Amino acid sequence: MLIFNATASDPSGDLKRNMKALELYLQDQEDYEEHCPELKWDQPDIDVYKKELTSQLPEGCKK
Repeated sequence: MLIFNATASDPSGDLKRNMKALELYLQDQEDYEEHCPELKWDQPDIDVYKKELTSQLPEGCKK
């Protein structure tokens, strides 16, 4: 009998997380250019977005 382990890595879950991270990454680029290009900001690597799943815009840069 085969028992499915629900804690095993879910490829579709990883894909969803990566897609969300990429969406945030690209949205931050757009929002930065539109709302606060005068602020100094070096966009973090995509891996930071994958880990945090939140915007990484600098403090004071609001949509």
